[in-house]
Amino acid sequence: MTLLTPWADDLDADSPLPDYPRPQLVRGDWVNLNGPWDYAITALRLDQRADTDPLAVADPAGPPVDWDGRIVVPFSPETTLSGVGRTLRADQTLWYRRSFALPRPLREGERAILHFGAVDQSCRVAVDGTEVGGHTGGYLPFSIDVTSALAASAQHELVVAVRDVTDASWLARGKQSGRPGGIWYTPQSGIWQTVWLEIVPRVAVNRLVLTPDLDAGTVVVTVHSEHAEGAEHAQVHVLDGTRVAASVVLPVGEPTPVTLDGPLKTWTPDDPFLYDVRVTLGDDRVASYVGMRSFGVGVDERGFPCLLLNGEPHLPVGLLDQGYWPDGGYTAASDAALEYDIRLAKRMGFTMLRKHIKVEPLRWYHHCDRLGMLVWQDAVSGGTAYNPLVVSAPAIASPTLDDRKHGRFGRADAAGREQFESELRDMIEHLRSVTSISLWVPFNEGWGQFDAARIAAAVRALDPTRPIDHASGWHDQGAGDLRSLHIYFRAVRPPRRADARVLALTEYGGYSLAVPSHTWSSTSFGYKKYRSRDQLVAALERLHDREIAPAIERGLAATVYTQLADVEEEVNGLVTYDRRFVKVPEDVMRAINDRLRDASSRRPDRAESSVGPTRKDPA
Repeated sequence: MTLLTPWADDLDADSPLPDYPRPQLVRGDWVNLNGPWDYAITALRLDQRADTDPLAVADPAGPPVDWDGRIVVPFSPETTLSGVGRTLRADQTLWYRRSFALPRPLREGERAILHFGAVDQSCRVAVDGTEVGGHTGGYLPFSIDVTSALAASAQHELVVAVRDVTDASWLARGKQSGRPGGIWYTPQSGIWQTVWLEIVPRVAVNRLVLTPDLDAGTVVVTVHSEHAEGAEHAQVHVLDGTRVAASVVLPVGEPTPVTLDGPLKTWTPDDPFLYDVRVTLGDDRVASYVGMRSFGVGVDERGFPCLLLNGEPHLPVGLLDQGYWPDGGYTAASDAALEYDIRLAKRMGFTMLRKHIKVEPLRWYHHCDRLGMLVWQDAVSGGTAYNPLVVSAPAIASPTLDDRKHGRFGRADAAGREQFESELRDMIEHLRSVTSISLWVPFNEGWGQFDAARIAAAVRALDPTRPIDHASGWHDQGAGDLRSLHIYFRAVRPPRRADARVLALTEYGGYSLAVPSHTWSSTSFGYKKYRSRDQLVAALERLHDREIAPAIERGLAATVYTQLADVEEEVNGLVTYDRRFVKVPEDVMRAINDRLRDASSRRPDRAESSVGPTRKDPA
């Protein structure tokens, strides 16, 4: 059954997702290249049939003579909104082609920068018949200076060649699978985030890092510029509405504390205040924003380890959010669709979304920043085939394994481990200034996990401002800031306190309800199945009131319910896959979550060491 979200009805295929794609570094001279492109899917050429090299991609300077039709970018060809509906195989090349014009003629010294939000998995790019660059890694953006390749004409040709082997190698793939079903989803390929081009001066702000220091009342500003000379300085203004909170000149490339005048306004989910930031570097002018907040770990007034927001104990009440759409796969039909999910979660009383095994477009994080939604950010998993005894059996019972034995976890290939670490670093740098991101999650349930304790230390060195859940679910290596549990098939009982880390229930629930006319498949998956909305609501109230709230009284310090929306065969969302039917009334879910917050301030009955067993919910 073809499912469409409400936003698909209003999609303009000639200009999809027209919004500015980089909200924390905004310029005026840009053009959006989304829309209809030519496409073709061809067999890999003989000189590219390298079974041992999953990164081999065809030469984009030699595109096919015949094209198969038109594709709507940035939707993957496997999706309905692309207008194609074809699956790319590992032994094929996906080709894209379109013409484009600059937003205006280049002036002396100016450069044209081509941006790709994300292309899955590896690609090479040509402009006007000249190869200009490429990228491997399907979840992160990349940019190419195409100035020297531009021909002396008003119209230019852009060609992209893509290779995607999905799970036939160690490359990052997230939850895509060549054999989808259950918790594994239909693979998708190619361009899935906005393609755009901007004009910048020779000396320009390439990157802007904004790090709040709440205790000092400053924001540490670092202006990066590839072409700046050693003596270059930038002018920075920080604004509280129309009031100037700071105006300074600072050296390029050096982290510089900027003191904010006046009463400091902090960012919280209840009051997500953002300061505007303006930066001038020579002829370049960019706009940004920053929220003043801090994250950490501490001890609450009851003596339990807890997470801190702005120096105070805070209970994140979260949802697992996978960011999938039935019509666009990884790509929502509109900016309003991204915003809908966040607003729905807020109305239900959730204060955090765990972005699960996916990196979203920057506009999604922007909405979390401005609407007030904390984000726990997962890295995207990779590795070769997973062993069910390692990644699935621990949901019932299994020993904790030493993840330095890489072969057990599908990580025997050194190149794959190196690529994962490189992409993890790049993800953190890419998202470093996002106000709402409060925690990093390098590994989940052993999927491609390796050296998690060492990785946690590396993440800490790279970003000491945020806590870390180093191994979400199982195969805990004793590192990071969380004792992270996934519990689906037994009662929630906090372990006895032998661990000084924060106790977090980072996945639980998964209660499912298939809603007729709103399901992806005749096959449904969930951890407990219910036949009616009333049954589901009653079961959720029992679960939270009898197990989760008492666990919070005894030291549980964070929760992540599975999940926000249905995904393919999974029907355990609070809203259907097409976002047209909310299964749990918003006021009921909010009341449940309010009771969890109330429980975080109650002292436990010391006569009880754990939550007792509860009767099984009727299925």
